[in-house]
Amino acid sequence: RNADGTWTTKAPAGVTPRQLFVDGKRAVRARGESCAAAVCDATKTGMTGATKTGIAHWARPTDAEAVIRVRWRNYHCRIASVSGDAMTFAQPCWTNSASGTDRTGPAWDSTTVDSARYTQVAYFENAPELLDTPGEFVWDSARRTVTYLPRKGEDMRHAKAVTPATEGLLTLDGAHDVTVSGIGFAYAAYRQPSTDEGYAGMQAGLTLTGATGPVDHAGRYYTKPAAALTVRGGRNVTVTGATFTHLGGAGAVFEHGTQDSTLTRSRFSDLSSGAAYIGDTEPLPAPELTGARNTVSYNTVHATGVEFTDAVGIWAGYEAGTVIDHNTLDDLPYSGISIGWGWNQPEAQRSVLRDNRVTNNRITNVMKVADEQHDGGAVYTQGAQPGTVISGNYINRSAYGNTERDGNGIYLDEQSSHLTVSGNVLTRLGYKWISNWADYGIDNHATGNWTDTDAPAMAGTGSTMTDNHTRLERLPAQALAVAAAAGADGHGRVEQLRPDLARAGTATQSSTDGTGAAAQAVDGDTSTDTRTLAEAGAWWQVDLGADHHVGQVEVWNDASMTTAGFDVRLASTADFSDATTLHVPGKALRPTVLDTDTDARYVRIQLTGTARVGLAQVQVHP
Repeated sequence: RNADGTWTTKAPAGVTPRQLFVDGKRAVRARGESCAAAVCDATKTGMTGATKTGIAHWARPTDAEAVIRVRWRNYHCRIASVSGDAMTFAQPCWTNSASGTDRTGPAWDSTTVDSARYTQVAYFENAPELLDTPGEFVWDSARRTVTYLPRKGEDMRHAKAVTPATEGLLTLDGAHDVTVSGIGFAYAAYRQPSTDEGYAGMQAGLTLTGATGPVDHAGRYYTKPAAALTVRGGRNVTVTGATFTHLGGAGAVFEHGTQDSTLTRSRFSDLSSGAAYIGDTEPLPAPELTGARNTVSYNTVHATGVEFTDAVGIWAGYEAGTVIDHNTLDDLPYSGISIGWGWNQPEAQRSVLRDNRVTNNRITNVMKVADEQHDGGAVYTQGAQPGTVISGNYINRSAYGNTERDGNGIYLDEQSSHLTVSGNVLTRLGYKWISNWADYGIDNHATGNWTDTDAPAMAGTGSTMTDNHTRLERLPAQALAVAAAAGADGHGRVEQLRPDLARAGTATQSSTDGTGAAAQAVDGDTSTDTRTLAEAGAWWQVDLGADHHVGQVEVWNDASMTTAGFDVRLASTADFSDATTLHVPGKALRPTVLDTDTDARYVRIQLTGTARVGLAQVQVHP
């Protein structure tokens, strides 16, 4: 025990502690504050900012890592050296995280660490100078020690502290007709991020590795995370009743042409990466290397992607006839289920992708705003995959409360083609309930879905939207039944929609810029926007027609996140002389939710300064 209340122990030879679990609870690598790009300005070899952040004066800055998030990507690179204000980062991690590799997806140089979209280091981690919060630890590679600051109530004389050391716990290579039942997988390591390779996130938990590699823009050579369980080239392998917890990497990987195999009735929780990775990244493999007819069903996935926040819950690459059915996914930093690969590259036009089914899954609280990952969805697809169906899923709270207009329900990205989306229930979404934005994502059809918002017509050539139930204030009985039946247990709680008093009200605003009419904030569609002129005290309001009890107000910012620094005023009189006022100092989110608990006829959003008001929606709940 140290004088400052921390505890230190030696690590065994050959072990590099990246995660620490104390009495079964994950500790956090000691971390600091964010560093804006104006200070931590990225260069081809690293970044500036060592002086202002204090890193230049750290005892061992070369044990520390920078953690960076840009759109859907996540990067973890170690500091290799510090000279004055300049930090140089380990290679090839930094090169693979920067622009110019010619080895990443199309136009992805716009989301690298040295791109215009890089805005900050989320935090630096693993330095004793940052060890200031109970539950944090730090690894000192020179002394080979782990130092931990206990949480309240922890007695380190009797606590069990575990760091993962073994990377793969079980590998089935070429196995057939095997059942793995009731086995617990815990404390498996993922070594790559602690090496000079680091973690150069590409998408969904896959990384770019190696100092060199083939020119490629279709993700064919990305590296999957290490997993506790790996099945390679398996046939008729069943994994059932397993638990995967406290892992440094992923849960399970089925790869190298695994076919007719099943991952079912298992539980995944507290994983640094994703729960399950099914298939590979080669679009046209040999028949014996094609992933086909695999099933992921009745699993519970909770709190995965804890460390590598670009990881998805369940990923499937170039698969044919794969079924992802009746899984429950909750509390995830990025997309819930991702199936398909290839973006808009020619390889994705002709691949083995086809006849997959994403059905009856319960996906809630994904794309969590605190984790700052963007451009995803609860269900995400890529590539042309004829015969693929997405149906019967219950999606609630995807990027809800977002800092930008982002976070879809079902996201048919890029060249996603020939998909049917039917009978899904989608509520409380940061952006569109369905997105098919690219005209080269063709022949997609959405029908018979239920949602509380709306979306523009799908842009894909030949794509259609028919008989969907949109802009709902309440879920009807049929939708409630579909939502309740989704997930691993088939009788989950459904979060019913709340009545919206504003929907029947009359909206006005201080002025109107172009087509941004006031009524678009009460039309039930969070993809349409109001817009005033820039003026002092600009406002938007809704007249509810009579006094009502107002329990809560949701303010949805517009596409440009225009509205900031405003009052929400609630009054019974048109002159607002009896107003109750709540102030929001920063930007409105999607949505900002305010508990009001007052009676009012008029609800006004009014700036306290000079600017515009732009709103996608204002909902007033009794």
